[in-house]
Amino acid sequence: MDNFKILIPDLINAFIETFQMLGISLTCAAVFGIPLGLFIYTTDRGLFFENRIINSISGFTVNIIRSVPFVILLVLLLPFTQIAIGTTIGPLAASVPLSVAAVAFYARLVEASLREIDHGVIEASHSMGASPFQIIRYVLLAESMPGLIRGLTVTAISLVGYSAMAGIVGGGGVGDLAIRFGYYRYETNVMITTVVALILLVQGVQSAGDYAAKKRDHT
Repeated sequence: MDNFKILIPDLINAFIETFQMLGISLTCAAVFGIPLGLFIYTTDRGLFFENRIINSISGFTVNIIRSVPFVILLVLLLPFTQIAIGTTIGPLAASVPLSVAAVAFYARLVEASLREIDHGVIEASHSMGASPFQIIRYVLLAESMPGLIRGLTVTAISLVGYSAMAGIVGGGGVGDLAIRFGYYRYETNVMITTVVALILLVQGVQSAGDYAAKKRDHT
């Protein structure tokens, strides 16, 4: 029990690092994932920016990133992380591969949400003289907003698991703490505490995402 009390500051710092990684990568997912998903969708066949070559290249690139297991992606991006951040250790460095994975993952969810929109609504807006960018803003994004929020929620939950893996390569956070103390030092109480805290975090994210999606759902 006394050892556990000594580890409380480490636990707090680990969760601060985890939140830092989640915050950076989730922000990148929203900022870059939505435009990328829109780009893949609008360059598909029958839409106003149709370009099969560009659509195939962008879709193929996203699929490559998504097909690589995150632990391997961490290692593959170490040279790029070193150039971009100046280090490969710590939560900020771990945020680089996390952000890359999050953008690719969320872009596909954005595309899937956009494909659920009735194509007749898009055609009706176009026939009324709306420009492509007006259709994107007032039709595509507005109609798909509940799906976009749910997709971002799924991405956030996936990133919780990814951030725990980041501890393997010195990314810090809960994963690093669980490995150093819960695994190598056989501190079972630390492992149990981190698991319970992560479960509560995931439940909180899911509840907040469901509530936000219902608020934006007009059906």
